[in-house]
Amino acid sequence: MARNLLNVGRGTSVKVWPGQPLPLGATFDGLGTCFSVASDVADAVELCLFDKAGGESRVILPERSGAYWHGYLPGIEAGQRYGYRVHGPWDPEHGQRCNPAKLLIDPYARALDGDFRWGQALFPHELGGDPNGAPNGEDSAQSLPKSVVVSTLFDWGDDRPPRTPWNETVMYELHVRGFTKRHPDVPPELRGTYAGLAHPAVIAHLAALGVTAVELMPIHAFAHDAHLIERGLVNYWGYNTVCFMAPHSAYAAAERPHQVVQEFKHLVKTLHAAGIEVILDVVYNHTAEGNHQGPLLSLKGFDNAGYYRLVDGDPRYYMDYTGTGNSLNMRNPNVLQLIMDSLRYWVLEMHVDGFRFDLAATLARELHDVDRLAVFFDLIQQDPVVSRVKLIAEPWDIGQGGYQIGNFPPLWSEWNGKYRDAVRDYWRGERSTLGELAGRITGSSDLYGSSGRRPHASINFVTAHDGFTLHDLVSYNEKHNEANGEDNRDGESHNRSWNCGAEGPTDDPEVRALRERQKRNLLLTLLLSQGVPMLLGGDELGRTQGGNNNAYCLDDERTWVDWPGADAELLVFARKLVELRRNHPVFRRRGWFGDFPATGPAPEIAWLRADAEPMSQSDWTSGASAALGVFLNGDALPHPDARGERVRDDSFYWILNPGAEPVPFTLPPALFGRAWLIELDTSNWLRPESQTFGAGAKLDAPAHSSILLRRQD
Repeated sequence: MARNLLNVGRGTSVKVWPGQPLPLGATFDGLGTCFSVASDVADAVELCLFDKAGGESRVILPERSGAYWHGYLPGIEAGQRYGYRVHGPWDPEHGQRCNPAKLLIDPYARALDGDFRWGQALFPHELGGDPNGAPNGEDSAQSLPKSVVVSTLFDWGDDRPPRTPWNETVMYELHVRGFTKRHPDVPPELRGTYAGLAHPAVIAHLAALGVTAVELMPIHAFAHDAHLIERGLVNYWGYNTVCFMAPHSAYAAAERPHQVVQEFKHLVKTLHAAGIEVILDVVYNHTAEGNHQGPLLSLKGFDNAGYYRLVDGDPRYYMDYTGTGNSLNMRNPNVLQLIMDSLRYWVLEMHVDGFRFDLAATLARELHDVDRLAVFFDLIQQDPVVSRVKLIAEPWDIGQGGYQIGNFPPLWSEWNGKYRDAVRDYWRGERSTLGELAGRITGSSDLYGSSGRRPHASINFVTAHDGFTLHDLVSYNEKHNEANGEDNRDGESHNRSWNCGAEGPTDDPEVRALRERQKRNLLLTLLLSQGVPMLLGGDELGRTQGGNNNAYCLDDERTWVDWPGADAELLVFARKLVELRRNHPVFRRRGWFGDFPATGPAPEIAWLRADAEPMSQSDWTSGASAALGVFLNGDALPHPDARGERVRDDSFYWILNPGAEPVPFTLPPALFGRAWLIELDTSNWLRPESQTFGAGAKLDAPAHSSILLRRQD
């Protein structure tokens, strides 16, 4: 084992100072660096420093303060590469897997340098042997990335978070690499990078579309699974985190590790200047270390039983609520500290505006059951930094009782999977979903209203990274995932999709026209619904993945946005919809329908049959007709604006006909409005009817269409 003395070259050595236990990680102060890491079970922790040629020097961290092992090294500057080796128990029978032959990534590293080289060296046991047997002694230092000391210096200038109110938010989920990889206006060397995403041509597209927040798929440093690499594939989506504070270096145009951090900060600053918030999709539920057969990369080597949920009664094995082999132990204070420190770092140091938590139900598991009052959520609520940014839960995991939609605390919004399912079913002709649709497009008060939450608790989406794109949703009845190498067994089989009469690409003009209309129907429904709309990046351009609904492992033209082949008409329609929502608060109410009674003769909202009669209970449940008229009263918006002023808007009448035959509609009586003009018609949107329709007038709604009329009197 190394001594408490480090050779720094030229025949001289420096003594390691005690340093401080907090903050954890590598903290450069301009004169040297303090290193601190947490382990409750270590007997000793070695700090390993690497020179430019890969040579390794080791020193024992001299101080222990509780679980924290720490030391300060004078003269160690930003850019220094390092890792740790932990001396402690190899005792799988009791859940511990310390192995000093394996270099460990600092859980608090702000940058990583290098790639994973999959092989025996990264595994703590003999491959092909008993993973709970004797430890493997092959050194792993040349097989995994090194942690890097980073300087925090960056000129943020006058950067300010946009702080867009929730009810004015339009979210846009995108993949940093795939979004710009084929963009013709982005220089080739910047495509697929943080710098490429910050390019003026890309910012101009986002601004013209009208999105107010981008939700970036995982950019925390992650590993590509060995079994994918063996098949010539990668972990394209990035849900395989190895470090919760380092930006993924492969998404950077910069080559030097500390410049990766600077490049990401520049991206955030540029988006903020355009009024666009940055939301990170974060994966705190598991890591890339897998189960008992997985590699030893970081947390597993520091304190396996502390950082991971192990099987009660047999801690050789892992509890897996995520489908990835392991789940973080949310009962352990070191785990909670790591996550909270990571969240605060991304807000305070990287200036991000919020987080979407992958498989968030896992974070609420205290023992086995999901607990909405779990310690993690208590910490979030009292934290003066994290509690003030946008918080979004993916409200499920794969464990028993893991579907927890509507059950997260009041500060949180949630991906609303029930909204997705209801809207898809409605427009593909499932008549039994009429009542379900009504609840979803009005904000899902049944899910969120009883706990004091508002409509913005519902993140509404029709498509997301996981599943079909919008184009594929109307072009395929079945998934086509053969390229994933799993014989089309992976991915969801029940997609609630409809191919409009032909599977995949077709030259049939009627099928093609119907598909375009269906895309417009789905987009219009999304942007007119109460709650927060989320668009999938590239949907407005007609992006396709060839029917693959689980393209997590494909990093090529099948998953990159096809800018040269963009659907220009669909883009114009999408922009028009976002502008309509932005200009009319009736589509983005701050509160629920029924919070206060309407003061005028017309109600806040009215549900009408095609003959303009009110919907009866039997109309909702009989399935006889799915055609529906919805009146939205712009004079009955009960919640004031930010200055306390009354909000007034135009009134609208929204006609929906998902059926295969035209439906004659009678416009509502004069109580609702005496004159109406068509604002949008998904069947004829380029040439909308310009005439004014009076109360009680007849109007045919074509098959598979949606018509929005605006009151004129």
